[in-house]
Amino acid sequence: MNSIHDMGGLTCFGQVKYDEDEPVFHHEWEQKVLAITVATSSLFGPLDKRRHVLEKIGSIDYLKSSYYERWLIRLELSLNELTAINQYQSTESEYESIDFKELEHAIYNGRPSDRTEGRQTPIFSVGDRIRTKNINPSGHTRLARYVRGRCGFIDRVHGTHSFPDTAAHGEGENPQPLYSVRFTAKELWGAEKYPTDNLYIDLWEDYLEPLDV
Repeated sequence: MNSIHDMGGLTCFGQVKYDEDEPVFHHEWEQKVLAITVATSSLFGPLDKRRHVLEKIGSIDYLKSSYYERWLIRLELSLNELTAINQYQSTESEYESIDFKELEHAIYNGRPSDRTEGRQTPIFSVGDRIRTKNINPSGHTRLARYVRGRCGFIDRVHGTHSFPDTAAHGEGENPQPLYSVRFTAKELWGAEKYPTDNLYIDLWEDYLEPLDV
């Protein structure tokens, strides 16, 4: 999906500023948004589906909203899509209790993302030269616009993982090999003043096609 969320490579927003002393949360309500998001994650489907909801936020609202304001908008949109407000209006006793130790572990350690089913044998090997496909899907994808149709090299094979483009739309996980792909700055930006710079991005096998040297 081509929308404002895919900001990589755009030069009109200025340099990304990094503050070493920036707090984890700027306001107390942000902590609550994070907690609600984690606690309701199973209600709103897989991670890629929830990411796609963020992509559907209007451009103006997206740009004027902070990080956790976008998360709050996503919660509201997800509730509207599922009509969960009416469907889940019930007594508190009907809800399953939350295991806070398990929740804390998930926040700090994440959950397993590799898969034992699906395509287990990668087509590409480390060092292979590839080209990314030039696609413009109407739905969710993790193939950023600035790397589409570009040539790079396989740097690492991460194993088999759920494919975001299908998982986000209820079309199955379609597990397949995931690669770390290296692109030169010159290939992506034509940046002659950064001749030794490289960018590494994780890309699924269906995004790639072989390129003969």
